[in-house]
Amino acid sequence: MDRSGIFAGSDPFVLAQSWLTEAEASEPNDPNAIALATVDDQGMPNVRMVLLKEIEVGGEGGGAFVFYTNYTSKKGQEIAASGKAAFVLHWKSLRRQIRVRGHVTREEGPQADAYYASRSLKSRIGAWASKQSQPLSSREALMGEAAKQALMQGPNPSRPPFWGGFRIRPVEIEFWADGAFRLHDRFRWYREQLSHDWNVQRLNP
Repeated sequence: MDRSGIFAGSDPFVLAQSWLTEAEASEPNDPNAIALATVDDQGMPNVRMVLLKEIEVGGEGGGAFVFYTNYTSKKGQEIAASGKAAFVLHWKSLRRQIRVRGHVTREEGPQADAYYASRSLKSRIGAWASKQSQPLSSREALMGEAAKQALMQGPNPSRPPFWGGFRIRPVEIEFWADGAFRLHDRFRWYREQLSHDWNVQRLNP
């Protein structure tokens, strides 16, 4: 199978990181933005944009994709119930995208603490103030809660127990690149279990 050029490589996580690195030089805003999909207990899908914070290479399952959020949010609750999620990274500047489907676990240890500590103080206070996905009476109420939390938490707030990371360990990753006359290039990496080796197949556009 011909996987030369931008599709070359034996590790999909290394390949994904190389595409993201390239996008960081050409995409004007948030090259790490992903459209994250989950389903509720009725099987109804939800999708929203979040920021991918790390592509891990190696370790359990060979690698993972990590993002952070409020565990009590709608997406947090849906991930907790199903243990699965999917997302797409799309770069208009490169005319490429990566699709991922897999199993999800929490990251709520030192790695999550370190990432939380790296955020701006206002963002850290915001994590304490927002009851994410719950009804809000007004923006003034939110700002009031942020001011209250700033006083309570001080200048070096700890990571809230309801806020942390999710690690997606994929069973499927698809790399897509635009082709002339809509004859796009698509390569699907897939495996039945996280412990299995990857298979790769070229797909019709």
